[in-house]
Amino acid sequence: MDIPVWRRWLKIYAYGGAIILSGVLLFKYTTPSDEKLIASLSPELRLQYEKEKKLRQEEQKELMRVVQETAKSNDPIWKTGPIESPWEKKKGGDNVKNESFFDNVQKTRAEEAQKDELKRIREELDTLRAQSVQKTNEIVTEKKGSSWWKPW
Repeated sequence: MDIPVWRRWLKIYAYGGAIILSGVLLFKYTTPSDEKLIASLSPELRLQYEKEKKLRQEEQKELMRVVQETAKSNDPIWKTGPIESPWEKKKGGDNVKNESFFDNVQKTRAEEAQKDELKRIREELDTLRAQSVQKTNEIVTEKKGSSWWKPW
């Protein structure tokens, strides 16, 4: 008893379609949206994400500029664009100093982290100074209220 060929193919398409449909539905309903993913981050990571958002956008703009410049050129992709290969050498045989955009981005990130740390330290120092001034004023008013002949 052979099953007709068209029925076998119908079974194959039905099973294949069910597998693909179940995969698509699982992906759609189990993958979190960007907002949910960001909301699930710890407060420190969320703060870091927000701080670096502008920097990532600048990186993306620079990358798109390089890609557009490369697309306009007829040279191979590894010879175009302002980002030089660290393995290529100059005509004189000297190694190329590759000060690329991404190195600048790393420097910018480090500078921003230093600025944030300095700001935090300055705020702590200001609060300590205010507490010190307040404590000094309390001691001075206490000393003014009592004289040397009335210690009590």
